[in-house]
Amino acid sequence: MRNRASRYTKSLIASAVILTAAGCAHNTTTLKTPAPLVPIEKTAVRTVQPVLSLSGLVAPLQNVAITSDLTEPAAAVLVNEGDVVQRSQVLARLSIADLQAQLDAADRAAAEADAKATQTKYQARYAIASGGDQVRSAQAQLDLAESTLHRDQMLFGQGYISAQEVQTQQTNVAAAQAVLATAKENQLANGDQRQGMQQANIQAAIAAAASAHAQAEQVQAQIAKATIVAPVDGVVVNRNINPGEYPGTRQIFTLQEISSVYAALNAFGGQIAGIPKGATVTLTSVALPGQRFNATVVAVLPPTSPTSAGFIVKVVIPNPKRALLPGMTVAANVAKQSLSGVTVPVGAFIDDTHHTLFTVDNNDTAHISQVVEIARGTRYAVVKGLPSGVNVVTDGTLAISDGQQVQIAGGEAAMSH
Repeated sequence: MRNRASRYTKSLIASAVILTAAGCAHNTTTLKTPAPLVPIEKTAVRTVQPVLSLSGLVAPLQNVAITSDLTEPAAAVLVNEGDVVQRSQVLARLSIADLQAQLDAADRAAAEADAKATQTKYQARYAIASGGDQVRSAQAQLDLAESTLHRDQMLFGQGYISAQEVQTQQTNVAAAQAVLATAKENQLANGDQRQGMQQANIQAAIAAAASAHAQAEQVQAQIAKATIVAPVDGVVVNRNINPGEYPGTRQIFTLQEISSVYAALNAFGGQIAGIPKGATVTLTSVALPGQRFNATVVAVLPPTSPTSAGFIVKVVIPNPKRALLPGMTVAANVAKQSLSGVTVPVGAFIDDTHHTLFTVDNNDTAHISQVVEIARGTRYAVVKGLPSGVNVVTDGTLAISDGQQVQIAGGEAAMSH
């Protein structure tokens, strides 16, 4: 009896195993993989603002090299490399002991020249006035001599004086005439306050005084240059002078102006078309994660070599906090001129060249489609190769294949489908 019960139990267990195995086999043959769920959007004519992605390097707005032509040693150097400086801030002072001595001598020479000019003016006035007096005196002497001669001639005719006395008076008249002529020539040469020799002497003295003052001013200018100041707001990137050293002909400071900076973005000929001057640019840098900078295109520069294909898109970036530093790499999105055409979502492309994407027909079957990208914006790309109204899979990263059945995700796009 015990053996029969045991055999019955074993039979039940075997039957259960067989039924379980049969059930598993039935389920395996009936399971089917569901169609993938895909988001779609219809192609449509839109106007996009193409955005060109470029990369490049940051450069200073100005790189200012400071030298000095003074042959004086440095008395003090007030900045170090890395210091941020403001326009007109003193960087260094050169010794002015020799220059101050030269200035004192030049000032004395200028004062002496001023005094000489004043003296010449007085002498000129005296000479001009004396010239007139001499002419009047000579004229009076001549008048007297002629009157005396006339009287002597009458007396000689009456027999009161000799002929010799008349001749003597005639000689006196001739001498008086010569004196008058000389006085008039002297008066003419001296001139007046507007012209003549005396006025020329005054002008010469004034010019000499002006020259002396110019020499003094030149020394003052050299003294002013002994105080070396920053010509721009910037950062000291090179200091090449120490107290006691002479500047010589070397570059003693280098400043970089970085309150605004340039970015030189590398581009090729096919990329620069449609980049106008003044176009807006957005930049980021891996050195400054999370920060974005706005910039403006100031120039599109051609290759420097006839055999080179590389262009430079030069942009200027406001940098008031000096976050961007020369030498940093940046990635830039450059806004190009707007363009209209049939568009697809930028995320629809399944390849890096943006030539391939998936479309979905009315039977919910996915197909690989080839297009030509004409322009790319932030959300949409203008393409050739598809008409308007075609269903496009918006996510190019989905794992689907050509000819595969798909399910359309819900939403406005699915309703239009």
